[in-house]
Amino acid sequence: MPDPIHPPTIEEVCAEALKLPCSPSVLPRLSKALQSESSSTDEISKIIQIDPALASSTIRLANSAFFGGAGRAVESVEQAILRLGAKEIYRLAALSLVGRWPTTNNTGTQAEPGDFCRNALCCAIASEVLAEITEKVDPQLAYTAGLVYEMGKLAVAHACSKFYPLIRASQKQRGCTWEQAEKEILGYEHAEVGTRLLRAWHFPELIIAAAEYQHHPAKAPEPALALLAHLHAGRYIATSMGPGISEDGFLFQVDGDLLTDWNFTSAILEEAMLVAFERASKRLGESLTHGNIKF
Repeated sequence: MPDPIHPPTIEEVCAEALKLPCSPSVLPRLSKALQSESSSTDEISKIIQIDPALASSTIRLANSAFFGGAGRAVESVEQAILRLGAKEIYRLAALSLVGRWPTTNNTGTQAEPGDFCRNALCCAIASEVLAEITEKVDPQLAYTAGLVYEMGKLAVAHACSKFYPLIRASQKQRGCTWEQAEKEILGYEHAEVGTRLLRAWHFPELIIAAAEYQHHPAKAPEPALALLAHLHAGRYIATSMGPGISEDGFLFQVDGDLLTDWNFTSAILEEAMLVAFERASKRLGESLTHGNIKF
């Protein structure tokens, strides 16, 4: 066990996170299968059924009124896949796996249960919408990056809750960013943790880069720069929308030069925000603004 006086090491934080049963490690496999023309419904179903809770969520969504559940009831994952379609299946799986991370009011983050999921969804959808507008990034890639790029934040909250008052005090005293305060108190910050976790879960390198360079998107390697630019703009939109923003979220520093370089004008950002808010509202309903999120 980590010394209660000293923060756990980054290795200990990651080890704790990797033990949790709700990791998003199934997402890379599911994404690859859904994008492959050779994948059968049975193959996709087997991947979903690795996670029993995800399988239940899939059937429940297929039987909802939004997807025609008033008609014949769906009784299997295979039937649910046929009713929902690949794109909706992936969106559900990604949000469900991220949203089930064990966050409570006892993490020391001053965040409500469900806030991470709310903000991640807004960022994911905003990044997806921007990718659809520019056609420079695959929308599903942008959506996935928006959901998981801050997973390190959840891992830190899970393992280091006792040290949040010190991080908070350091940030206020120094007037620095939240990640700089994390670095001072813990010796590492959540982007470093997230990078390690996504690599351990075998996510694609572009999504790993989204976590690694989230605080300095303009410094991302050339192959990842387009994704980081869309993610950065999506994060700005999500912050402006408001749902799920925690105390560190309001310290988000916008790289205006990067947005200008990628032609993310105020008109484009406003257009994307309207679409993103509509999609997020349809996805979560009243849960977009408050309460636990259940799948």
